[in-house]
Amino acid sequence: MCEAYDDTCAITRLRIVNGGGRPEAQAAHIWPVGQGGPDVVQNGLALSSTVHWLFDRHLISLTDDYRILVAHNKVPGELRSLFQRQMDRIHLPSDRQLWPHPAYITRHRERFATA
Repeated sequence: MCEAYDDTCAITRLRIVNGGGRPEAQAAHIWPVGQGGPDVVQNGLALSSTVHWLFDRHLISLTDDYRILVAHNKVPGELRSLFQRQMDRIHLPSDRQLWPHPAYITRHRERFATA
């Protein structure tokens, strides 16, 4: 999954590589596999660890056109700078067939709305 995103965080667009040459982006499921989500690229995003944590807790989500939704009243102020490009489309794979499936995004966003 991370390879599809060029090892770049989809939300912050940061591509951080550690001293050993390993990218810091992590594969994050949109609909958790443990809750029945498929383990496919279209059900995932490459995210930095902090953004992954926020996404898993439904403090951030995505619109249908791949823009960022942020629960500003729940996200610590120190982290809001990560979402400076909130109105821009997230970083997506060059192959459109690997983009997140709209049904998975909708499912995640429904949980975001109630978080």
